[in-house]
Amino acid sequence: MGTQNPSVPPRAHARVAGDKHPNRRSGAAHRTGGLQHDNTRHTTRFTVIGNHLAQHPELSLLAIGLGTHLQSLPNGAPADIKTLAARFPEGATRIAAALRELEAHGYLRRERVRTPSGRIVTRTISCNQPAAARRPTEGASPAARAPREPRAEHTPRGSSGSRASREPRGRLLPAVPRPECHVPALFQAATDLLADLRRHDSRLLLSADDTAHLAPGVAAWLERDVTPAAVRRALTADLPPEGLRRPAALLAHRLAAQLPPPAPHRAPATAPPAPVRYPMRNCDGCDRGFRSPHPGALCRDCRTDLQEAA
Repeated sequence: MGTQNPSVPPRAHARVAGDKHPNRRSGAAHRTGGLQHDNTRHTTRFTVIGNHLAQHPELSLLAIGLGTHLQSLPNGAPADIKTLAARFPEGATRIAAALRELEAHGYLRRERVRTPSGRIVTRTISCNQPAAARRPTEGASPAARAPREPRAEHTPRGSSGSRASREPRGRLLPAVPRPECHVPALFQAATDLLADLRRHDSRLLLSADDTAHLAPGVAAWLERDVTPAAVRRALTADLPPEGLRRPAALLAHRLAAQLPPPAPHRAPATAPPAPVRYPMRNCDGCDRGFRSPHPGALCRDCRTDLQEAA
C-alpha cells in the first residue's frame, strides 16, 4: 500500500481549451470545401506574377487576366488593341477598357519615342511593380512623352459610386502637342472646334479651363493641314459606350497619340512667264503706231491691203 504508482503524474494538468488542443484541427483546416492546390514546380516557360495584381481589389477580372498576359510576353511583342482583339474573344472595346484600368493603376504606361528614322512611335511598357515604375526621362520633349489614357474614363463592371469618392480630385490632364507657330487665328479656330464638340456628343461638354488646355493640341493638327472636320471625327469617333467621366483627358490623349505627321513639302508652283511686250514702232505704210518685234514692219491693216492687192 505504501508503494506509489510511478506512471501517475505528480499533479493534475490544467485542461486545454477545445480550440487550442494540439490534436484538434483548426476551423479552416477542418473544412472539407474551398480551394485546394495541386501544384507542380515550374522549371521552364513560366512568369512570376505578384499577388498585388492577381488579387487586386479594384481591377476587373479582365484587366487582371490581360495584365498577366502582357507580363508574360517577350520584349518587342505587339501589344496594341488590334492585336489583342485578334488574340482574345472579348473585343476591342472591352480590351481598351481593361488597358485603361491597368494604366490607371500603374501596371501599364505608354511613351512616345522618336526612332532613328525620325518617326514618333508609341511604346507600351508593362510594369510588374507599379510602385517602383520609373518615370519618363525628364529631358524628353512633350511630343515624345507618352500621354496617359484617362484613368477615370472607364468604370469597371460591378464597381460602386463610393470608388469615385476615393479617387483624388484635381488631377492634371495629359500633355497635348503644340503648334510650331503661334497664330492667333489658328488658336481661335481650335477653340471654336472644341466648343462645338458638345453639339455632336453631349458628353463632350468642356469647361473653359479644359478648352484652353486642349486648344494648342487642336491647333497643332490644323497646322498640319488637317481639316476641322477630320479633327472632329478623330476626337468623337468610337467613344466608349460605358460613359465618360473625364472627357477632357480622353481628348488630350487622342490629340497626342493620334497626331498626324507634318504635311509633305510641296514646291511652289512656277509662275507663268510674263507676257512679252514688243517695242512701239511706226508702220512704214500708214505711219500708225503699233508693237512689233521687227523694225520696218507693216501694221495689220497695211498687211491686209497688201495681200488683197497681190
